[in-house]
Amino acid sequence: MPLLCLEEVVCRFGAQEAVRSVSLSIAAGSFVALVGASGSGKTTLLKTVNALIRPAAGRVLLAGEDVTRLPPARLRRRVGYVFQGIGLFPHMTVAQNIAIGPRLAGERLPPERIARLLELVELDPAFARRMPDQLSGGQRQRVGVARALAGGPEMLLMDEPFGALDPVTRDSLGRKVRDLHESLGLTTVMVTHDMAEALLLADRVLVMERGALVADESPRALLAGAGGAAAQALVAVPRQQAARLAALEDGR
Repeated sequence: MPLLCLEEVVCRFGAQEAVRSVSLSIAAGSFVALVGASGSGKTTLLKTVNALIRPAAGRVLLAGEDVTRLPPARLRRRVGYVFQGIGLFPHMTVAQNIAIGPRLAGERLPPERIARLLELVELDPAFARRMPDQLSGGQRQRVGVARALAGGPEMLLMDEPFGALDPVTRDSLGRKVRDLHESLGLTTVMVTHDMAEALLLADRVLVMERGALVADESPRALLAGAGGAAAQALVAVPRQQAARLAALEDGR
């Protein structure tokens, strides 16, 4: 049984159909990138997985269970979420931010567990006492990843997790997330607008266009020309950038 199944999922906001009858299955251990132009429905679709958005039609099943019928605290433990824009609570310490999910489920996260989570995202355990405004953007996003991992989830969802970071920090954190995916045995679904990032980090790339899933391919297949026009338009961007960099290097 796949860990995640979406069955003809439809999401509407008023008269607008943001997600149009999407069906897909994701096996445990997969790292899946969800890409597409702005407004294509990728973030809306991601949020149905942990019931932040409820479909107007269709079902989302986590290990065979309808996510809309699971107790919210249990669902949040099983599905970690890294928000776009990080979303740390500014009046809480780093430790309190990391522990918020388990706390809402009635569990106290011990200091040694918080220290271990900080070490997992390559931050010194002493950061536990800091406030969010004392951290850089990259450090705040690492705390966001630690918070998403605090409940020991089966699945990690990430919504444009590196979009606001500088290129060096973005690359470093992307590599770290891939390492954590492997070492913790996670199933990861990441929304990104950066096709190069999707190709380098994911095992499988889903392409959305106008609310519909229009391509489902491996990075290698996409680079070989598969996936159709919408997918290849996205692949063309890093290809063209690489060609221009090569031309600069050659002095052309």
